[in-house]
Amino acid sequence: MKLLITMVASAIILSACSSQSTPKEESANNDQIVTEEPNSNLAEKENEQISESMVEEEKVEEQPQAELPVPKYKMNAVFSLEPINNANPKVILLTIDDAPDKYALEMAKTLKELNAPAIFFVNGHFINNHEKEEIVKEIYNLGFVIGNHTFSHANLTTLSPEEQKKEILSVNDKIEELTGERPKFFRAPFGANTDISRQIADDENMLVMNWTYGYDWENDYMSKDKIADIMVNTELLGNGANLLMHDREWTNAGLEQIVKGLRDKGYETLDPNLIETPQ
Repeated sequence: MKLLITMVASAIILSACSSQSTPKEESANNDQIVTEEPNSNLAEKENEQISESMVEEEKVEEQPQAELPVPKYKMNAVFSLEPINNANPKVILLTIDDAPDKYALEMAKTLKELNAPAIFFVNGHFINNHEKEEIVKEIYNLGFVIGNHTFSHANLTTLSPEEQKKEILSVNDKIEELTGERPKFFRAPFGANTDISRQIADDENMLVMNWTYGYDWENDYMSKDKIADIMVNTELLGNGANLLMHDREWTNAGLEQIVKGLRDKGYETLDPNLIETPQ
C-alpha cells in the first residue's frame, strides 16, 4: 500500500513538472519570434533608406545644367547687331579693347554700377603677373564677357600661320585657366583678319568681331568731354552699333557720361550673352 501511494505521488509530481515546462518553452519560442521580428523590420527599413538614397542620388545626377540664354541678336556683315524675331532693335554693344592695361578694372566697376554689360577684349601680354591675373578674374566675376584680342596686339597679316595660331590660342588657354571659360568673341588688332585667324576662330567657336565706330585713339578725342561727345553724337550711331573703346585714361573718365548719353537717346546696352555665336 505504501509502495502504491509512493508511485502515485511520483507520477503526480512528474506530471506537474512536465506541464510547467511547456509554458517556459513556449515563452522562450515566443521571445525568439518577437526578437526576430524587430530585426526583420530594421533590415527592411535600412533597405528602404538605401533605395531612397539611391533615388535621391539619381535625381541629383539627372538635374539639368543651367541653360545658356537663347540668342536674341546676330551680327551682320558690317559687324552691327540685328535682332532675331521680336528683340528690341534699338541696342548698342559696348566693347573695351587692350585690357587689362591700366584702367580696365575701374571701367568694369563703373559699368557694373550702371548695369551696362560689355565685352572686355584682352591682350595676353598685359596678363604678365599675378595682379593682372586677378584683375581679369575680377572683371569676369563682375559679370563681364572676356574676349580674345591676341597676345601681343600684332598685325596678323604680317605673321606666319603658326605665329597667328600662337597669338590667338595662347590667350584662349590663359583665359580658360583664369575663368574656366574659353572666349566666345575674337577681335583682331586693327581689324586685320586673315583666312588663318578666321579658321582658328571657327575651330574655337568664336565670333569674329570688328566694330561700327571708335575714336579714342585719335588726338582730337583724348579728353573726357570730347570722347564722350563724339561717342554719343556721331552720325555713325544707329541701331545695333558696335562701339569700340579702349583701356585709356580719357575713355575711363568719360565712360559714365557715354553710357548715360546713349541711354538718353533711347539705346539699350546689349548683353553680349544674347549674341548668337558659333556652336
